Amino acid sequence: MIDLPVSPECERARLSVRPGTGRLFVLATVFLCAACGLVYELELVALASYLIGDSVTQASVVLSVMVFAMGIGSLLAKRLRLRAAVGFGLIEAILALVGGCSALVLYAVFAWAGGSRCALVGFSLTIGVLIGAEIPLLMTLIQRVSRQDAGGAVADLFAADYVGALVGGLAFPFFLLPLLGQLTGALLTGTVNAVAGGALVLWLFRHDLTRRSRWWLFAVNALVLVVLATAVALVGDFEQAARRAVYGAHVRVALQTDVQEIVLTRSPHGTLDLFLDGRLRVNSRDEQQYHRALVDPAMRGPHRRVLILGGGDGLAAAEVLRHPGVTSVTVVELDPGVERLARTDPGLSALNDHVYRDPRLRAVTGDAFAWLRSPRPRYDVIISDLPDPGITPSTKLYSAEFYGLAARVLAPGGRLAVHAGSVGARSRSFWTVEATVRTAGLQTVPYRATGRAPGSAEGPDRTNGAAGTPGDWGFVLASRARQRLSAPGTTGPWAVVPGRPTGVPPSTLVHPRYGD
Repeated sequence: MIDLPVSPECERARLSVRPGTGRLFVLATVFLCAACGLVYELELVALASYLIGDSVTQASVVLSVMVFAMGIGSLLAKRLRLRAAVGFGLIEAILALVGGCSALVLYAVFAWAGGSRCALVGFSLTIGVLIGAEIPLLMTLIQRVSRQDAGGAVADLFAADYVGALVGGLAFPFFLLPLLGQLTGALLTGTVNAVAGGALVLWLFRHDLTRRSRWWLFAVNALVLVVLATAVALVGDFEQAARRAVYGAHVRVALQTDVQEIVLTRSPHGTLDLFLDGRLRVNSRDEQQYHRALVDPAMRGPHRRVLILGGGDGLAAAEVLRHPGVTSVTVVELDPGVERLARTDPGLSALNDHVYRDPRLRAVTGDAFAWLRSPRPRYDVIISDLPDPGITPSTKLYSAEFYGLAARVLAPGGRLAVHAGSVGARSRSFWTVEATVRTAGLQTVPYRATGRAPGSAEGPDRTNGAAGTPGDWGFVLASRARQRLSAPGTTGPWAVVPGRPTGVPPSTLVHPRYGD
């Protein structure tokens, strides 16, 4: 091995421990900082998907901007190598403050300003620059602790970095998010980051710092920890204030399940609103028009056995059970929290006519796609009451493969009714749903319903404003080919949508086509 000349920044540090112990301490710091850095990334992706929507786009924006910024940070760190210990200490303090408070600031911008895309890009860029500056400085520090060839030092650092990223990536969805929530989880991650970076510099490399530098670093880290601790103490009050700014002052229920955030509000006029992950799903002023339009056309035929995909709020099931001759209804709902709320909340259970008390109804918790893949009995009617196809997690539930599975359990003479989004505001998505249903070998009748209550489309999902406020609901009624399918009508509460465009490609699992 050829020894490289020792540069001033790689001179042996004056340590109070053995070099081997110091090297382990540096690698442990790399591990913790990497875990914190990945938590910041995942936090931004998760919060952006919730606040802005379209998780694929938001994840791409966050990750691409951060990777680009990390390259910039690595270049900027070259100027700090001569004072690597001080530089690393300051960078970790700033990163702890910015990363720890990022979720809180993003939610505040969304709640009071109505948009958070610019703030998202700004945080992604800033955090990326700070994370990118870590490795060059840590490379310098570990070389000062224990000199080794550059390849070996790089291998050790990246091994600790990748293992830390693994731990952070697993800790976020399985520990931080479900147990602490997005805001508190980010703040505590920032606290760990500040303690790890400050301890490395102020303890292991304290002899390399001037007395003034030590006091400045100690004061900066103490200030960061005080800010983060204060934010943790006040996060509950902040969440309530932000929730009132987003949903109004009349929030009755707010809970975070393993699947989503559920918020139930009731206005002084008695209007009940149900929000799932910030998107309005039920409005008591117009839910009856919506569910009648979804359910009633499909019930014009055999309807003894009915399958409802989604609809854990019980409102579609209540409309189904108003029809005579129904012997069984199966509801497949992903989030048991929605079903639990529909059973126990006085307002929501009254709205669904206490449908979960009906012995004909059977509730199943599970993903509708996975549930349909297992052998199932045939159903006379299938109701697809799922979130809009433009929401990325729902895209697979509007795919050709999904409708193929639904067609497989559709009894002879049976019908499938699909909620397909607004015709007026999202016509491309609507016709893509219709084309995708036809790909499954079904004949279709596209129709729409009006009567949407004024303002019912407004709420936390403010990003839809660019597409226009929806004034209608779009549906697709389908049955097996060569089966007579009567149209819902041409006038009245719902009407057939004419002018089917040609050449609209279907959406599949490997090529989703929604998002207009």
